[in-house]
Amino acid sequence: MSDPSPVERPLPHVALSAHAHNRMGLRRTDEAWLAERTADQATRVLVVAGNRLRPVDGAVAWVSPDAAPEGRLVLLGDADGVVHLAVLVEPDDAPGDPEEWVPLRSVLTAVADHAPDQAPLLMHAIGLAEWHHATRFCPRCGGTLVSRSAGHELRCTQCDRAQFPRTDPAVIMAITSGDGDDEALLLGRNRAWPTGRWSTLAGFCEPGETLEDAVRREVEEEVGVRVGEVGYFGSQPWPLPASLMLGFTGRALTTDIDVDGAEIEEARWWTRAELEAAVRSGEVAVPHGISISSSLIESWFGRPLDGPGWD
Repeated sequence: MSDPSPVERPLPHVALSAHAHNRMGLRRTDEAWLAERTADQATRVLVVAGNRLRPVDGAVAWVSPDAAPEGRLVLLGDADGVVHLAVLVEPDDAPGDPEEWVPLRSVLTAVADHAPDQAPLLMHAIGLAEWHHATRFCPRCGGTLVSRSAGHELRCTQCDRAQFPRTDPAVIMAITSGDGDDEALLLGRNRAWPTGRWSTLAGFCEPGETLEDAVRREVEEEVGVRVGEVGYFGSQPWPLPASLMLGFTGRALTTDIDVDGAEIEEARWWTRAELEAAVRSGEVAVPHGISISSSLIESWFGRPLDGPGWD
């Protein structure tokens, strides 16, 4: 196999964050301004039922304020001079057939391919919708919560404690060993995945832990490999339900594999030649498209892998 050529195009996960919108945080408590924007038919509104969207002809549907149902108002912000809002409704109150409402993940690839400028708005909206959907009572006293700051704060009516949206840091890592043609990438298979599906390892950061130490701990816990040097790669919002994926690279200090058997069913080292041959033959499917895992693998390999993949 010839050496892989350098990656020249943007890596896949960048498509979901390359068009950040102005979140207009200072306007969240400006009730008069919010009322004006809600009455302005140029404003675009995304209706979210629980944590689901209703695409129209394969595209995410934005409506005018007068076409949106009653619900909890969320200010997303300004994109290209247009104010965008979300209206959160209970699933039972959602218009149309319940089967028409789908999770964000089912539309992300289409969004990245055809409307990447919408991706940060959708991530913002679904992240807040997930938080509102799951946070029904004050975690301190159990009191009733009311929405404030255009959907970005929940305040308890009993103890007056404010709650803010949670983002859980999760590390995802491309761990390598060896050099040159013998350099190998560590991939694993989750027990719940179909046969042949492989990906980079990942896990959540624990309290009081650095991100680098989370990388080392997760790899050693899951597959028994000790990791030394760790470097930051990039990040990707992943509000499914409330994560921020933080990508890292790392160099292994040991190569013997001992899978935990609980979450990881199998793990192995792949050289570039081995991985390319396995993907081309259909024996292996690695992440393609929008995920930061896909970007980690593509960056290590040098270009996209030709063959079956999954989002």
